[in-house]
Amino acid sequence: MIKRASLKIYGRVHGVFYRDSARRKAKKLGLVGWVRNEPDKTVKIIAEGEEKNLKKFIEWCYNGTILARVEKAEVEWEEAEGEFERFKIIY
Repeated sequence: MIKRASLKIYGRVHGVFYRDSARRKAKKLGLVGWVRNEPDKTVKIIAEGEEKNLKKFIEWCYNGTILARVEKAEVEWEEAEGEFERFKIIY
């Protein structure tokens, strides 16, 4: 089943290649959507795809890159809207 996950990642997630690593992981799992740095030093992610792959992605998000220090992640499940063609970084 295709679902959407909206995530907000807290911790040391800016300047540690978190966004690029998230993009690569999402692509590997066949997910579409986007990732961006937020002004409050969090990372926002919208991802759509198979629920089982979203769960794997969310698990990855709790750890991130070797340089990242994720303090917490908020996840909201939603219905997929099918608006994305690929997973990209938004600047």
